[in-house]
Amino acid sequence: MNLSPGQLDTLFQALGDPTRRAILERLARGPATVTELAGPFDMALPSFLGHVRRLEGAGLVETSKQGRTRTVKLVPGAFTPVRSWLDEQRALWEGRLDRLDDYLTRLMKERADGS
Repeated sequence: MNLSPGQLDTLFQALGDPTRRAILERLARGPATVTELAGPFDMALPSFLGHVRRLEGAGLVETSKQGRTRTVKLVPGAFTPVRSWLDEQRALWEGRLDRLDDYLTRLMKERADGS
């Protein structure tokens, strides 16, 4: 994975907010206008736009403007770096747990044989 730690931090910070995660969940069904996205949230539009900008800054969404309407959509493959990092962590911890299991199994067998 060719992603700097700062870029990964930016992605996780963007994903760390429940409002931004809800926006991403909605966008998984397809593009939406900012007005549509903001509807379910009890916040001023400038505050909501701050969330959209944070997602855009992390490379998770793209916005486009046609007239007075701003549309937001997910960036294809934007979650790949997060998924890759999580897959690496899972492999690391599964390996560690497998080694611990092997050690404990061997230890229990040695104790049983020594009794």
